[in-house]
Amino acid sequence: MLGGLDRPTSGEVVLDGIDLAKLSEARLTNVRSENIGFVFQSFNLIPTLTAQENVETALVPLGIKAKERRELAAEALESVGLGERLAHLPGEMSGGQQQRVAIARAVVKKPKVLLADEPTGNLDEGMRDEIMDVLERLWKEHGLTFIMVTHDSAIAKKAPRLATIRKGKIMVRENAGA
Repeated sequence: MLGGLDRPTSGEVVLDGIDLAKLSEARLTNVRSENIGFVFQSFNLIPTLTAQENVETALVPLGIKAKERRELAAEALESVGLGERLAHLPGEMSGGQQQRVAIARAVVKKPKVLLADEPTGNLDEGMRDEIMDVLERLWKEHGLTFIMVTHDSAIAKKAPRLATIRKGKIMVRENAGA
C-alpha cells in the first residue's frame, strides 16, 4: 500500500499530500514512477538487459531521452560501486552485484521514497552488511524517506525508527540502538 501497488480497504495512504487510494490507475502509476523507488529481495532484473539497461528502465516512463538515461544510469551504477559492470548481464554478476543494480535502478530517478522489501534476504552476512552500507549512504545523501521490511534483527537494530505489525496493529517506536 505504501508503494501504491495495493489499495487499502479503508483509511488513507498519503504521499506528499496526495491520498494514493483516491487516484486513478493512470495517475497512481505516474506518482509511483516519479516518487517511489522499489528494491526487492529477488532483485527483479530483466535477464536479457545489461546492468545499465536495467537501471535505464526506471527512467523510460519519465520521458527522459536515451542519451540522458544512459548517463544517469551510469552515474547511479557508479554510486553503488558498479561503474565497471555497466555492460554485464544479471547472470554474469553475483547476488550482491545484482542487488546493487536493483538499488541503482530504484534511486536513479531520485525518488522521494525508497521502499525496500527484504533487500538483503538472499545475501550472505558479509554482502548483507555491504548492501546496508550502500542503502544507508544513499538514504543520507539523497535525503529520502527510506522504508525497509526485514526479519533480520541485526538490520532492524540499525534503524532510527521501528514499526512492527502485530495482530493487525502497527506499533512505532524510536530505536535507541540506532
